[in-house]
Amino acid sequence: MEALLCRKLGDPTVSLEDNDSPIVLSKNHPIPQLDSPTAVRVRIKATSLNFANYLQILGKYQEKPSLPFIPGSDFSGYVDAVGPKVSNFRVGDPVCSFAGLGTFAQFIVVDESQLFGVPQGVDLVAAGALAVAFGTSHVALVHRAQLTSGQVLLVLGAAGGVGLAAVQIGKACGAIVIAVARGAEKVQLLKSLGVDHVVDLGNENVTESVKKFLQTRRLKGVDVLYDPVGGKLTKESLRLLKWGANILIIGFASGEIPVIPVNIALVKNWTVHGLYWGSYKIHRPGVLEDSVKELLSWLARGLISIHISHSYPPSEGFYYCCNRRKYFFF
Repeated sequence: MEALLCRKLGDPTVSLEDNDSPIVLSKNHPIPQLDSPTAVRVRIKATSLNFANYLQILGKYQEKPSLPFIPGSDFSGYVDAVGPKVSNFRVGDPVCSFAGLGTFAQFIVVDESQLFGVPQGVDLVAAGALAVAFGTSHVALVHRAQLTSGQVLLVLGAAGGVGLAAVQIGKACGAIVIAVARGAEKVQLLKSLGVDHVVDLGNENVTESVKKFLQTRRLKGVDVLYDPVGGKLTKESLRLLKWGANILIIGFASGEIPVIPVNIALVKNWTVHGLYWGSYKIHRPGVLEDSVKELLSWLARGLISIHISHSYPPSEGFYYCCNRRKYFFF
């Protein structure tokens, strides 16, 4: 089978044709075999590139797999083979899921307990980009912050993968959603998703823009801060939080880890949630299962949508995606 293989740690934006590329396209990689009676082999239709995959290849992610490895996290496809004790799936069924590694390939083997059936009418490519980005935002907002209707949600990095998921989940929960992004194209995309207020970092100050919006709506402040960015933007956003607010720490795409003053958190009764979504698979797998099931239901009902900007074959996907900062699919 074809697979993108990480043979060494390094910059994945280097072209596959360059000898310095840490990624090679293996065209004769062994097809994984069923390894248990309840194992299922899936022929992958689509897989998305998440920021965590990029960090893994750089060697900067929390988990550092042994070399060589096949990157990739979420996927969708069709059941290709099943073990003798598999009861929930048959060959040909459309499925989706997520894995620690291995989705940047034509086949993957997982236990049937880790698979989700894709509902009728749901686009299989869209399902292949659901689990990680939308799962992260769903667990953060619904499970951790317990976002409710009428609350004010501020999403930083709102035009990124988890950001787009967060604003849609916020709207699905009935929240008043404020999104922060940069550039007219991203602003228009966010407005098309029904965001209540968008701050364009290219020509607006976050504090001033959000305060003006809050005053217009006669709102006291932000209830939930969703932060995958970090850096100076975090510090600026803290000024907008009301008493009892929830802060969701998703990541540090800016490259700078912010400092949250705990004395102010104490006085204002803020709750700071660190969210490492992948660790739920070990510690609270039931939460992940319920989350993905609800997201698939929302996707089927049209409450959320997956924004796919580009699709690429594996021979050029990682290189082009990293340079354009877009999703890619097999």
